[in-house]
Amino acid sequence: MKTSPTLLCIPDISGFTQFMREANFKLTSQVIPALLNEIIYANELDLKVSEIEGDAVLFYKSGDLPRFKELIDQCRNFYVDFYERLELLKEKYNENKDSDSMPEILGLKIILHYGEEIGMVPIGTHIKLMGEDVITAHRLLKNNLDISEYILITDALLSQYSEEEISINCDWCTLKKNKIEVEHLGTVKYHYIDLKPLSEK
Repeated sequence: MKTSPTLLCIPDISGFTQFMREANFKLTSQVIPALLNEIIYANELDLKVSEIEGDAVLFYKSGDLPRFKELIDQCRNFYVDFYERLELLKEKYNENKDSDSMPEILGLKIILHYGEEIGMVPIGTHIKLMGEDVITAHRLLKNNLDISEYILITDALLSQYSEEEISINCDWCTLKKNKIEVEHLGTVKYHYIDLKPLSEK
């Protein structure tokens, strides 16, 4: 199995389970695929798609990391484009009574992680990512934050950039630190950015 240093990026639709449970199937079957497509179309860093899950896209990029500014700008683009599409979908399906609640229920969170040795296994026309760091990235979707829209950046990824580069490109937000205990993986330290203020502008 080939391994290489790899950036992992997982934009995940928050509120997905509630929306699927409370809204009618006709609406959910149109809205969720449209939002996942919007996330994929917003990819400007030439990230590769490994998997498309029910509420998330697993992107990856092997080799050299993008500059920190490019990475943060990409996350902002994911978020802004997601909300613009969400508003358009609300208008498009305004005859459906469940469409009014979409902006209150649905949102976006983004996990960013970096692994030194992530395996890549070809399965059909897709690349399946393997390794402890892939498990870590997915586990971070279930974290202890009390907000639902954010960029979560592990310290493993932040350590690849200088403090100056991070500081300069986070002047529009507050980068807060936290950690989570993960069974079999130990303590995973990370920083996060609250994205909600962007949707309110």
